[in-house]
Amino acid sequence: MSSPTISRRARPAYPVLLLLAPVLAAGCATTRPGVPDGAAPTPPAVWATADQPTSQSPTPTPTATDPSPPAPSSARPSATAPRTGLKHVFPVRTDNVDYHPTHGAYPGTDLFADCGEPFVAVTDGTVLEVSRVDRYRKRGPQGPDNGGLSVSLLGDDGVRYYGSHLSVVSSGVDVGVRVRAGQQLGKVGRTGNANNVCHVHFGISPACTGKDGWWIRRGVIWPARYLDSWRRGGNREPAAEVIAWQRKHGCPKAP
Repeated sequence: MSSPTISRRARPAYPVLLLLAPVLAAGCATTRPGVPDGAAPTPPAVWATADQPTSQSPTPTPTATDPSPPAPSSARPSATAPRTGLKHVFPVRTDNVDYHPTHGAYPGTDLFADCGEPFVAVTDGTVLEVSRVDRYRKRGPQGPDNGGLSVSLLGDDGVRYYGSHLSVVSSGVDVGVRVRAGQQLGKVGRTGNANNVCHVHFGISPACTGKDGWWIRRGVIWPARYLDSWRRGGNREPAAEVIAWQRKHGCPKAP
């Protein structure tokens, strides 16, 4: 594989971390089949996954760092067609972030930043899945619990945006809650199989109906070109690529 370029803003510590990217990618990518994928008969709904504890709250509680109050909550994402032209923002709100355009074994991106930096909603949408318990064990199954503390958001563009290895999930960020682009969802951490390095694993995927699989949630298309755009203040939208991927692959029942 040729040497990829690295998107960054200068900070001496993170080039060292990027040398660890293959190690971290190997950890994030460690998989083992064993979680069946059941299909639900009705389109899109909010669900709890078997491997991720979730909770619901009828009213979101914005944190002090939220740029604006969230829209009214909803127990189900909208069943209308995905919207285009939505605002998209970079998922970690700090200047000091480094990331690599590739990842081990499957599409995804590790965003290296200091623990405690805000992880935010990429676009307007509905919180789809939340894990506030780190159940990862090195001797346990590799795959279902790799992300540790995590949040996934179903954007109004029909795309799921997933962030894991968080140190905390923000209060009020619960399944079914409506959030806006830039609203804080949690903080950068090193839970799960983060190998004790502060970062967020970021994945883009379709939200398959019914009981979903971690092998889809972790990411199915390469995020780097979208991250590059959002970081520059652009608004490149991944919906078309995600829709094309799902038309080709459906919702795989195993990695």
